[in-house]
Amino acid sequence: MIEKLAAYLSYPFVRYALIVGVLISLCSAMLGVVLVLKRFSFIGDGLSHVAFGAIAVAAVLGLSNRMLVVLPVTVVSAVLLLRTGQNAKIKGDAAIAMLSVGALAFGYLLMHLFSTSANISGDVCSTLFGSTSILTLTKREVWLCVILSLAVIAVFILFYGRIFAVTFDEDFARATGIRTKRYQLLIAVTIAVIVVLAMNLVGSLLISALVIFPALSAMRLFKSFRSVTVCAAVLSVVCATLGILISILAGTPVGSTVVAVDAAAFGLCCLIRVSRG
Repeated sequence: MIEKLAAYLSYPFVRYALIVGVLISLCSAMLGVVLVLKRFSFIGDGLSHVAFGAIAVAAVLGLSNRMLVVLPVTVVSAVLLLRTGQNAKIKGDAAIAMLSVGALAFGYLLMHLFSTSANISGDVCSTLFGSTSILTLTKREVWLCVILSLAVIAVFILFYGRIFAVTFDEDFARATGIRTKRYQLLIAVTIAVIVVLAMNLVGSLLISALVIFPALSAMRLFKSFRSVTVCAAVLSVVCATLGILISILAGTPVGSTVVAVDAAAFGLCCLIRVSRG
């Protein structure tokens, strides 16, 4: 098996998949802790469906670089979702559900009406569940992912203190002079970037798992914000690496395999917590 794995690693597309998978999982875990603590876990699910609708629009328009449409639309939707979720008339969960279902239906309708592909079901399945898209990344796409991921990590590290304050007690943070709306906007934009990047790894339907599982697993083991964030990042990177390697060796779908490994890690962390009493 080691020889077989070494042979696979000699191919550039496998190395590209590992690089992108590690970076995306790292970013998802870091922001996932913030989203779980703010009770906004399913924002990734809603934004992923928006990204699906944007991909359908880009496909209908025949754009070769779909990122030009998907990224701006997802970022704008993240900002609108955050502001709508604070509205007394439309709570956060209702806003996410409304946006999620509407964008998913709209995207599938466009793909069904205007798609020139002979295999619409295959295209939809590939977009929703990731399929093997991460194994077909070009060098340009890898570099774009590296740049955006490093930008997200840099933003999180530079503004760690303020993100921490806004996450735990927004009213107190506002009272100390922190412009909470600005940092909420920053969180919304960064999670939108992560969602767009993660679609190549796990597809639009499984992105929430990539965001939620590592954070919840780390919370079973640690209590402080910093410890949970570091543990979630390490767990997410390890699970993503194992998931990609297992999927390559076993021939299973990449996204589903990564999520299955994340779920197994969560179960293991729960057992460790129970054993500690």
